[in-house]
Amino acid sequence: MTRRAIAEILKIGRRPQTRERLAIALAFFSFFSFGGLWGSVLQAEESAPKYAIVIHGGAGSVPSNQEWSAAQATALEHALSVGERMLQSGASSLDTVEAVVRLLEDSPYFNAGKGAVFNAAENHELDSTIMDGRNRATGAVGGVTTVKNPVSLARKVMTDTAHVLLVSKGAEEFADEYADDPTIERVPNSYFSTEHRRASLHRAQQSAQRKLSDGIGTVGCVALDNSGNLAAATSTGGLNNKKFGRLGDSPIAGAGTFADNATCAVSCTGIGEDFIRNAVAYDISARMEYKHQSLDEAIAEVLNNPERLVRGGIIAVGHQGEIVMRFNTPGMARAAADSKGLHEVHVQE
Repeated sequence: MTRRAIAEILKIGRRPQTRERLAIALAFFSFFSFGGLWGSVLQAEESAPKYAIVIHGGAGSVPSNQEWSAAQATALEHALSVGERMLQSGASSLDTVEAVVRLLEDSPYFNAGKGAVFNAAENHELDSTIMDGRNRATGAVGGVTTVKNPVSLARKVMTDTAHVLLVSKGAEEFADEYADDPTIERVPNSYFSTEHRRASLHRAQQSAQRKLSDGIGTVGCVALDNSGNLAAATSTGGLNNKKFGRLGDSPIAGAGTFADNATCAVSCTGIGEDFIRNAVAYDISARMEYKHQSLDEAIAEVLNNPERLVRGGIIAVGHQGEIVMRFNTPGMARAAADSKGLHEVHVQE
């Protein structure tokens, strides 16, 4: 406002009959000027970058070995920090979940990649899925035996084929096409073996009931990036002492993994057959979309339904950045971080 304009206002303001009108005008001017500024602040806050990331390292019994627990916590902390830095720097949620799961596949302290459980034939068969929340694009592999990082082969299925799921020999032959790609490294099946898992297999085989155990240590990651895109990835060695050729929920989109920008990204862990029967990962998204439940309400109902048994845990991030980590087993290794300052790792509870 110019000095001349201000002077005119003051001159007019000296007239008694116009003082009231002038006060009202100035009040309106101040209100709308401040309102416009406040609106800009709110708009800037709403458009500020947001991200969220959640990781799990398997649901089941709580490890009794303190050194093992500490090693898991260290691995989760490293993976979480890498994923958080990626999101902070503007990486996509899809790139982030793949990178994080690769790190966990390389750790011997989880049931995925190195450290995977044995099947009943004393071999390893690995499963993985990755899903893009922007368009529900999905890639998955099942029963692979020589791929060091199954999650990256799953992504190749998503990006380089018209398919969603390749298994066993077909998935191995597909991997052969990437001999010069460093992300699709091949290893002998013995690479995945650890004495810890071999001992677990022998205990299960010597048991009179010969029950399947949950193969604690399946890994998964869900993320929301600064562009508002969601993604999810899961990787596992399956159930300890499983039958040769068994597939669980991890390589099945809608059962163990799901992502949709309109609702949430989900990764599951536990007894895969339960998650397949109840289409758990998709059910959570559907409850949000059709029943208008919150992410936490949807997951709580799925895990606590007395008529539909689901044994395990679920991690998820919603389209607005909300984080949920729930389980109905004694424990679930998990970690989470977001742009609001959250950064936490849990192994023992």
